[in-house]
Amino acid sequence: MQNPFDLAQPLAYQRWRDAKLARQPHQASDLIVDVADPRALSAPEREALLQCCEVANMAIYRSPVVSEDKAIPIQLARQLGLHQLDGNWLADEDGISPIAVAAPTGERTAFIPYTNRPIKWHTDGYYHPETRPIKGMVLHCVRPARRGGDTALMNHEMAYIALREANPEWVRALMAMDAMTIPARLDDDGMARPEQAGPVFMVDALSGQLHMRYTARTRSIVWKDDATTRDAVAFLADFLAGDSRHFFRLRLEAGMGLVCNNVLHDRAGFNDDPQAPRLLYRARYLDRLDRPTTGALTP
Repeated sequence: MQNPFDLAQPLAYQRWRDAKLARQPHQASDLIVDVADPRALSAPEREALLQCCEVANMAIYRSPVVSEDKAIPIQLARQLGLHQLDGNWLADEDGISPIAVAAPTGERTAFIPYTNRPIKWHTDGYYHPETRPIKGMVLHCVRPARRGGDTALMNHEMAYIALREANPEWVRALMAMDAMTIPARLDDDGMARPEQAGPVFMVDALSGQLHMRYTARTRSIVWKDDATTRDAVAFLADFLAGDSRHFFRLRLEAGMGLVCNNVLHDRAGFNDDPQAPRLLYRARYLDRLDRPTTGALTP
């Protein structure tokens, strides 16, 4: 069986690499798909989003729907094959996380997504166990910040290609089951989340596609202590700190959103309008995007 992620199959990798690079978008605008209503996609709109995600693992939808409606990301996700919503502990009861600057009191205020500070390159849920990876995500913008808060995106397959082209042994190191460890998180009642060790790159068993688990942060993370892993991590950090043609930077405006197979992303710091603070809805899934085989479509 041909497996481009098997280091013993260089020809399979080269064919996969060449096909991927030939189809990648050239600029952020290539990712944008205009839709009338993300809650009720037409068949062409849905196909355009899925085709973009098939090529780049992500798409940006742009719509005139600017209502403060938490059903938007869930209804959009269902139409794109995402059903297993991951309701993390900071999400609301419906499984949706309102990403906004948190009030001075409460649990959210201690976590950087709920501040106005910049966030380094990462994939969502990098602290999850390997048995519960976040594969898909929708990030819907209700209101942008007054200034800043731009998003940078990168197809994680491009990071894999850069690493493998530089040194295949670095890929091997980052596919080790103990490559990256997130220490246990403790709260006042004891252990809130156990230590999580796992690979950076792995192959999804259901789809055969590449999945990535990564954070560029340097605190609350432990890398395997060997020379090859250290060199691989340093290369990846330098690569993400550079200016690759595969980086896409844009500002999500009201009615816009990201749908993706948990690609690498970061966020710039921002300043809010106190009367209309920045608000995004985030839905994270244990599924990858796929073409659903059932369900009605809008003609």
